[in-house]
Amino acid sequence: MKCITINNRKVTFTDEKNVLTIIRKVGIDLPTFCYHSELSTYGACRMCVVEDDRGRIFAACSETPRDGMVIYTNTPRIQHHRKMIIELLLASHCRDCTTCKASGDCKLQQYAVEMGVDTVRFQNTRKELPVDDSSQCIVYDPNKCILCGNCVRTCDEIQGMGIINFAFRGADTRISTAFGKKISETKCVGCGQCRVFCPTGAITIKQDINPVWKAINDPEVRVVAQIAPAVRVAIGDKFGIPKGQNSLGKLVAALHHVGFDEVYDTNFGADLTVMEESRELLERLESGKNLPLFTSCCPAWVKFLETRHPEFKDNVSTCRSPQQMFGALLKEDARLNEVDKRKTVVVSIMPCTAKKAEITREEHFTDGCQDVDYVLTTTETIRMIKAAGINLAYVPEESLDMPFGLASGAGAIFGVTGGVTEAVLRRLVNSTRVEDLESISFTGIRGFDGIKEATVKIGDKDVKIAVVSGLKNADELLNRIKAGQVHYDFVEVMACRRGCIAGGGQPVPIGNHTKQARYDGIYNVDKQSPIKLSNENPIITNVYNGILKGKEHKLLHNR
Repeated sequence: MKCITINNRKVTFTDEKNVLTIIRKVGIDLPTFCYHSELSTYGACRMCVVEDDRGRIFAACSETPRDGMVIYTNTPRIQHHRKMIIELLLASHCRDCTTCKASGDCKLQQYAVEMGVDTVRFQNTRKELPVDDSSQCIVYDPNKCILCGNCVRTCDEIQGMGIINFAFRGADTRISTAFGKKISETKCVGCGQCRVFCPTGAITIKQDINPVWKAINDPEVRVVAQIAPAVRVAIGDKFGIPKGQNSLGKLVAALHHVGFDEVYDTNFGADLTVMEESRELLERLESGKNLPLFTSCCPAWVKFLETRHPEFKDNVSTCRSPQQMFGALLKEDARLNEVDKRKTVVVSIMPCTAKKAEITREEHFTDGCQDVDYVLTTTETIRMIKAAGINLAYVPEESLDMPFGLASGAGAIFGVTGGVTEAVLRRLVNSTRVEDLESISFTGIRGFDGIKEATVKIGDKDVKIAVVSGLKNADELLNRIKAGQVHYDFVEVMACRRGCIAGGGQPVPIGNHTKQARYDGIYNVDKQSPIKLSNENPIITNVYNGILKGKEHKLLHNR
């Protein structure tokens, strides 16, 4: 058995890829900026340096473990080294921490406090650069960038986009788009994963808090919120609620306190999506045209396909996303409402930054009216709740409002990769028997793998399915389809690895434990739901026979 001595204690190891992983397994959380287990090793920040018994200092993230190594993680030399790095980074860093959107979530800020860096002896000679807020989804402030390269590697290695990279050299080095274009002028899809991996406030979420507050405080406006499934298992992170716990009831209560007139669950919109998308799949299977059918719930994926693989545009489902279906339904209900004549403003609370761009697309206006007015990410919603002085952990739970306050467990699992597919399959199999539900879940569509495949029998036809998360994986699959190497009938794609639980608008950090807890939390919502199939939601039936009658395609489809 191989062994390393860490701070005079022997530690066994097997196939760990670097020394840092072994050190962290024994409970020593060495600071890092540029290291992330899902990205390639960069070794630039040097914060994770350790010292061996011969006095050699090296980065633990890029050092291969060897049997018999003797390592010290916190010697005086190491302490001095790390403190100096923090001081140098702060010297060339914008230090308006009190007004920074990442304050409280910034690693540079955290490490400066932990290491006692209370003065900066060096002059900031770095030229101040303009902030790029052209995107509808994210804001890039180069003055807060520490050149860790996380965003570059995320965009390239996980999403396969390559929108940003290092530019110039020496003291002029910066992160930039090609030819210094604004983000809005590139093919950025707004997924926000660069923001998730950014350790400082260099990349943050585009804020829509102020106009929402304005709407809430306007007596002539009725403000209606809808909450996406992945939000309920993440929003508690910043209030001391156990990770992955379903906080929907508390969130509903908090939003009522904040001033929202009505609060609904986007799961209801997901139930509508299941109804329409399952019908569309059956029609395409029968006609054999435009197969495979690609899901349309993820706006970052839809934009990626339009810009990178436009030849597949007709394969994308005509269904609107759950957010957009529900937004159109809420606006139509408001139009028909003869009691409340106030202007209705629909606010979506989403785990996703790309949803901010989705609401402004031309096809998401019905009769010239924007279906969803604003999108708040989970992170923005947390800020609003805290600004109102509300502690989510201590708020008594409240129920969703009616008439759209009931949703199925099938709608809830839209928040994880494979969830849309499983919900559609439940509808097509049309059985609530435990054995049938379990047989669907065990087809291979669950789990964190980037590309999953399954074959399911629907009627007398074997339907081939692929479930993909991460745009680089999607690109790989599309290229294989074009080359004729694989054939599918139905393909679900989510831009973010593991699905919406790790979306660009979710609270950070999102480590492996957090992802697993949110994943389990979503499926617990499904387990506890008395309604397993979207078509068994009684309100769905009422809506089809009422508000939607004769307007199904107009309100629920893009084309």
